[in-house]
Amino acid sequence: MKYAIIEDGGKQFKAVEGGVIDVDLYPVEVGDQVDLEQVLLIADDGKVTVGSPFVAGAKVQATVLAMVKGPKVVTFKYTPKKRYRVKKGHRQKYTRLQIDTIVAE
Repeated sequence: MKYAIIEDGGKQFKAVEGGVIDVDLYPVEVGDQVDLEQVLLIADDGKVTVGSPFVAGAKVQATVLAMVKGPKVVTFKYTPKKRYRVKKGHRQKYTRLQIDTIVAE
C-alpha cells in the first residue's frame, strides 16, 4: 500500500491513493486539480523515504470533491449569581480532496 504523510495548514494528514481527506478551505472550484508539495514521508510496500523536512521532488496530486463544514463547536461561558451567560457556536469550513496519485521523483 502506497501512502504519504503531508503537511497542510500546520496539520499532518495521511494521504492514501484513492482516499479522501478534509483540509482547510482552499480558494478553488469543485473538480479542480490540486498539488500538495509539502510531503514529509512516502511509504511504498516497505520502502520508506523520509524528508528533512520535506521529500525533494515529491508531490501528491488531488481532485477537489466538495466544500464541507465540520462539526459544530459550542462554547458557553457562565458565571453563577451574576446573570452572565454567553453562548457561541462555530463550524469550520473544509475542502474535501480525493487523492489521485503520489509522485516520488
